[in-house]
Amino acid sequence: MKAAQLLRYSKTSTDLTINDIAKPKPKADEILVKVKAAGVNPVDNMITAGDVKLIVPYDLPLTAGNEFAGIVEETGSQVTQFKAGDRVYARMPLEKTGAFAEYLTISEKEVALIPDYLTFEEAATVPLTALTAYQALDLLKVEAGKTIFISGGTGGFGAVAIPLAKAHGLKVITNGGARNEARVRELGVDQFIDYQKEDYTKVLSNVDYVIDTLGGQELDKQFSILKKGGSLVTLRGVPNKAFAQSMGLSGFKQFLFGLVGRKYDKLAAKNDQTYHFIFVQSNGQQLTEISQIFQEKQVPTSIDTIYDFEEVNKALDKVKNGRSQGKTIVTFKD
Repeated sequence: MKAAQLLRYSKTSTDLTINDIAKPKPKADEILVKVKAAGVNPVDNMITAGDVKLIVPYDLPLTAGNEFAGIVEETGSQVTQFKAGDRVYARMPLEKTGAFAEYLTISEKEVALIPDYLTFEEAATVPLTALTAYQALDLLKVEAGKTIFISGGTGGFGAVAIPLAKAHGLKVITNGGARNEARVRELGVDQFIDYQKEDYTKVLSNVDYVIDTLGGQELDKQFSILKKGGSLVTLRGVPNKAFAQSMGLSGFKQFLFGLVGRKYDKLAAKNDQTYHFIFVQSNGQQLTEISQIFQEKQVPTSIDTIYDFEEVNKALDKVKNGRSQGKTIVTFKD
């Protein structure tokens, strides 16, 4: 079978190599999935650049890709939740990427059934971003009736995070380009800020929760709109000691990440705020709950561009450099 593999880490050249490798065989608790579509995410480029080696030190060559949608082809002897022919999707476990391949194996505990109304391409937009949003909202300990700001919520993450935040009973605010306002309002956004006309730090204050998708200087700015005692979770900032402890990393790595994240822990402490860093993990039970919300509310998905599998490097480049209006997808020919 064909698989897109990372042969070496590089900060400059992030191309994967398409190789022919052996078709995997499922273990007793695993399913074999014929991949129909795979989502392309910033974390894929981060892994290629070696940016997550301290969190997960992958062995090379590595079959890349972190989320997929496909059909169960075979089940292991102990599998009870799925059968051949089921439409399934998942975020791959941290220790085992592999969605950029014609076939993959994965534990049944990590997988959920695809909502009936979604195509494979649409379904491939959901697992990683939806689990990120779900786990971010869980970290924030959100309460219905309160306010959340999702920075840069007009891309693929916002397309999933906004409906989930609304399902939690939150008032949702986001910012982005004006051309995306109508689309995100349809997703449930209560307040939209056109970044070309308004600075959100001049418009917002005393926000209960923030999900930061931008990092850098924007992360510092978002603390200024957070109320005293509020909570912020970042997808693109820096990890801290609390994150390292939650991941069960070594004492040395806890110390190291404590140094790296100290700036934001201190910034948060000034106003009794809480700073979280998230690196989303696979979870079939959570994804099943997400699927139920999506099925019930018929949540729309957002696709920016669909590439053939052979164009996976173009897809990665699009995610790295392009301004997206949804998720970038690669698909596999039958």
